[in-house]
Amino acid sequence: QVQLVESGGGFVQAGGSLRLSCGPSGRTFSRYAMGWFRQAPGKEREFVAAISWGGASTYYADSVKGRFTISRDNAKNTVYLQMNSLKPEDTAVYYCAAAVSGTPRYPGAYDYWGQGTQVTVSS
Repeated sequence: QVQLVESGGGFVQAGGSLRLSCGPSGRTFSRYAMGWFRQAPGKEREFVAAISWGGASTYYADSVKGRFTISRDNAKNTVYLQMNSLKPEDTAVYYCAAAVSGTPRYPGAYDYWGQGTQVTVSS
């Protein structure tokens, strides 16, 4: 069973930066595509970014393109989400997820999930 653990969330002012990390507490996930999603209160979980298992392909939601960067270090079993130029509308619980196949951009295609980390951006 793959267990994912997010870290790096917190409180930041608009325009600031945070870097989220996600690593398993179980076996290696180097053969899994990884994604980041977020969910704000009263809203559905939405796609943020995804990266293929080898790191060659990345995908972003339009709302974060140019501000967020997803990356991975398979030697460390860790995936990152660098978030720059944060806006109040980025406030949400951020989840990382692992997919056995493909590099999907919708939650239902992911097989394993973390518990989430809160990101709060003040105006």
